[in-house]
Amino acid sequence: MPQDPVVTQDPHDEPRRRTSDKARPAGLQVLEPARRARTTPSGEKIFACEHVSVKYAGVPAVRNVDIAIDKNAVTALIGPSGCGKSTLIRCFNRMNDLVPTATVEGSIHYHGQDLYGRDVDAVEVRKRIGMVFQKPNPFPKSIFDNIAFGPKILGEKKDRLPEIVETSLRRAALWEEVKDRLKSSALALSGGQQQRLCIARALATSPDVILMDEPCSALDPISSNHIENLMLDLREQYSIVIVTHNMQQAARVSDKTAFLMVEVDEHDHKSGTVVEYDDTEKIFTTPSDQRTEDYVTGKMG
Repeated sequence: MPQDPVVTQDPHDEPRRRTSDKARPAGLQVLEPARRARTTPSGEKIFACEHVSVKYAGVPAVRNVDIAIDKNAVTALIGPSGCGKSTLIRCFNRMNDLVPTATVEGSIHYHGQDLYGRDVDAVEVRKRIGMVFQKPNPFPKSIFDNIAFGPKILGEKKDRLPEIVETSLRRAALWEEVKDRLKSSALALSGGQQQRLCIARALATSPDVILMDEPCSALDPISSNHIENLMLDLREQYSIVIVTHNMQQAARVSDKTAFLMVEVDEHDHKSGTVVEYDDTEKIFTTPSDQRTEDYVTGKMG
């Protein structure tokens, strides 16, 4: 896999400005803009999807997805349950490879290289493209060993592990809370702390991209706020793709949003497809498709 170039902070980083109430479709809920969201991302693409379709045992789950994911931005996938959001995000680090009946068609390019090419190592893909799941899943080990697990597997020297653990926990905004109990079980942490631990564990292998599948759905509002702030901080060094059902969360943290919904084909098969993909501000204020407006305003669930 190609090595990603060094990323510098965008000097034009500034809060996103909300459009006037006159430009907002009638009935659309007013949502606060994301903290420190860019007016325009860098323009460089981390993923390029062309005609991507996913089938399980020959039955389509997602079809004909054509989107490009911006580098060093937060991209949100929204839509009703069953529209293929989790299936799509799992394509980005080849997690669907682990499902025997799954097949992925079309192409996904990562830094210009075919992610599903014959010479591409799926393990290397998952090292560079980390994933955080809906439910926190710390290992039944100490806090230290949870973070050190990935680097150990990848052959990192033992004397480097303490530095990696501390750096990863600091990036996940968890170090100050756990620095005096690194040998304690990770399972003793609160739900929000466990989720930040899982983020730190993903960061420990020095990924390029972080995928988050409903990372706050099992958390209380305070813990969710920690994760949202963390995403905005991490965006300066990583590209983030998040699946969320929470419209307010998508509006607060993301730079671009893809809205998916279920459609029925001529064979009566239900599958997810991208209805609209644009800057988050536009999706939530002046969407181009009536179906998008109906969803974000709560008229369609």
